[in-house]
Amino acid sequence: MDNPRAEKVAVVNEVRERMETADGALLTEYRGLTVAELAELRRELTAAGGDYKVYKNTLVRLAVADTPREGMSELLTGPTAIAFVEGDVSAVAKALRDFSRANPLLIVKGGVVGSVVMSAADIEVLADLPSRETLLAQFAGALSAPLQQLAGLVQALPRNLAYGISALLEQRQSEAPATEAPATESAPAAEAPAAEAADAPAAE
Repeated sequence: MDNPRAEKVAVVNEVRERMETADGALLTEYRGLTVAELAELRRELTAAGGDYKVYKNTLVRLAVADTPREGMSELLTGPTAIAFVEGDVSAVAKALRDFSRANPLLIVKGGVVGSVVMSAADIEVLADLPSRETLLAQFAGALSAPLQQLAGLVQALPRNLAYGISALLEQRQSEAPATEAPATESAPAAEAPAAEAADAPAAE
């Protein structure tokens, strides 16, 4: 005889483990999609490196409770399916974005990359990033470039492979009004030592 409680515990443990081991988890609402459309979506996500699973929202909330990903609970409304990613998160984000353009009933609600909860707009940014293969091809093509250009590319590559998280965080910080005030206030203080240095030779 089946034990419903044991089955729920097993699902919660499965979701928690997959959240911890996956490079990313992108959440969608699939209400209104046909069985055939869902099958097509799964094929496209599998090709991009994603595994598309449907879970009850209550069980997912339990799985992420008291974890760094608890903030994603606010995305768990309506019929929710999760695309777990092991590899290139931007490629799966791009596959979801492209499918939703052809099938507007699929709604990308947001997700988690690492332990960072991301909005639908953040996922759109990820979808616009070049694929890992493209970045590696650009890196390989730059091996014959001048050393200064190559060094710049090497420095940029890890940030891009981090799926744009650093760029997103920097954008949010730059948009916060509080971040601009210290920069303007500190400018006069920075000029004082320079003025004193300029006066020193004249005094001699």
